[in-house]
Amino acid sequence: MTPYHRYSQGQENEGDLVIKFYRSGEEIRGYVRKVVASKDDDAVFPGEEMSPAAAFEIARSHVRDDHLILIELAEGVEWDRAWGDLVV
Repeated sequence: MTPYHRYSQGQENEGDLVIKFYRSGEEIRGYVRKVVASKDDDAVFPGEEMSPAAAFEIARSHVRDDHLILIELAEGVEWDRAWGDLVV
């Protein structure tokens, strides 16, 4: 299983993927972005909110072996252990 790492601003490296989860009404939604060079805006996949399962699937399919999948939890969102292991 892919290990996920808790996001902390400044720790990300170019090529890492960040999944941000937030509340949208009663649901947890997310989006995935790829960290790019600081002079550019990060790339967002696919640019719309999605379910956690879809966000994980996109991140796993785009991450390279030498990069991390980082998890950012908005206020009011807690990690669900069913999603996998979160490394702090």
